[in-house]
Amino acid sequence: MKLHLRHTEVELSYTLLCLTAAAVLLSVTERFVWCALAIMIHESGHLLAMRRCGYFPKRIKISLFAIDITDSARQERTAAQNAFIIFFGPFANFVCFLCGYLLYLKGIVRSLPFAAANLSVGLFNSLPVLSLDGGQLLWLLLCRRCMPASAEKVVNALTFACILPLAALGFWLLLRERNVSLLFVSIYLTAALLNRENRFF
Repeated sequence: MKLHLRHTEVELSYTLLCLTAAAVLLSVTERFVWCALAIMIHESGHLLAMRRCGYFPKRIKISLFAIDITDSARQERTAAQNAFIIFFGPFANFVCFLCGYLLYLKGIVRSLPFAAANLSVGLFNSLPVLSLDGGQLLWLLLCRRCMPASAEKVVNALTFACILPLAALGFWLLLRERNVSLLFVSIYLTAALLNRENRFF
């Protein structure tokens, strides 16, 4: 499904729409909404930072495994601008977590799920994994010290160093406690990694 917002084309995958419908049917709407809101805040952070640098994407594709922002000006910006745009996604989540948690301390209990969702999304995207902001930011920082090929090898090694233990722990939790959440995370990271096809800046 495609939408047009000014000069930006927004495409929603049918897989994501089916997942949304399944969440409603399985009565997990509240958790799904908090998670979706945190993800929207995360991506809005990227878009606001991009706008602050004087750029805006021509196309945004939202699928089950990734939100792909077509940014043709990426190579034209400085490394500092790209790092700022990457950093601002998790930063927006951490700011919202802090606000939500402070409201919780003030007695507004309903703000706790909002705070927890933003903390989870912020920490998750900060992992040094190629398909996430942490991996992209690390690659940019390493390129200041070494060649891009060497930086790529370091990030690839850290990516597998993160995914393999998560997958192993996920299988253990599945067998021991029937908990599939961590296994789903490792599958998600692997799928997002394969979908990204090792694309760096």
